[in-house]
Amino acid sequence: MASKESGTRKFFREANKLNQMSRIQKLHGYIYARWIYFYIAVGTGRHKLCKIVRPFGVLLNALSKKPRTSEAVSDKIRFVDTYHGKVITTESARKLVTVNKKISLENLEQIIPYKRARDIVLLNPEKIVALECPCRATRENPCLPLDVCLIVGEPFASFILQHHPKKTRQITSEEAEKILEDEHKRGHVHHAFFKDVMLDRFYAICNCCKCCCGAMQIHQSGKPMLCSSGYIAVVNDDTCIGCGLCSKACQFDAISRLEYKKITIDSTKCMGCGACLARCKLNALQLVRDPQKPEPLEIHKLMQQAAEASY
Repeated sequence: MASKESGTRKFFREANKLNQMSRIQKLHGYIYARWIYFYIAVGTGRHKLCKIVRPFGVLLNALSKKPRTSEAVSDKIRFVDTYHGKVITTESARKLVTVNKKISLENLEQIIPYKRARDIVLLNPEKIVALECPCRATRENPCLPLDVCLIVGEPFASFILQHHPKKTRQITSEEAEKILEDEHKRGHVHHAFFKDVMLDRFYAICNCCKCCCGAMQIHQSGKPMLCSSGYIAVVNDDTCIGCGLCSKACQFDAISRLEYKKITIDSTKCMGCGACLARCKLNALQLVRDPQKPEPLEIHKLMQQAAEASY
């Protein structure tokens, strides 16, 4: 019992440091992490009780909001501003799970273009937990393996590990890198996830597929829940033979195969995840920086900039 309480105490200790978090929001965060499978199943409409429970979720969300003023109306916070993911390349994800020191990076609006939950605060970042993916676990025939969600740092790692002992395992940075690489080879997308009631910051790397991931499906429906990596895929027409493997691999339906055995990439749909690169046997694709997209999440570059600014 004590070990479970330890994770809870760590969460509330950190939450109490944030003046902007109300008691209801702290409770909301506890409920989300404590019963995450139920929460996700209801949120995606996959739970049989969703028709009953969803009104309570709406009520909880309403109670979590501050009273609306004329200023608040003009600066309305949407759900996608409070719970969202940043697409990251495999290399960027690898660097996130190998940070070996405490860091605090705030107000990353150029990288995370949402009104809430855009900080990266890593306490004990070497503590990483592999969690069975809630989105996959709530599917009847999910993609495998299940344990591909990476909870990074405290207090989240301890909380999830202690409250979900049968669905988690603590892993090393090397094991986390292996999961990321294997998921990339499967054509899945790395997302750094942020949530307001998870202390307004980054807490997990999810490895997602459009057939299982609730966030990707919400994004595809027109709600901007996911943010581009900052890159887009481009094709070398001289090398491409139009096999179409990249089109089948694209999780955002951004690649089309043309009749004359060439491919075209819709830059407005491309999220710069790099899943297509893993499928191209001729290396005819590459990721390039798109200045019209948000800045990439490159943790070591951000750490260096923060260190220089402190001098």
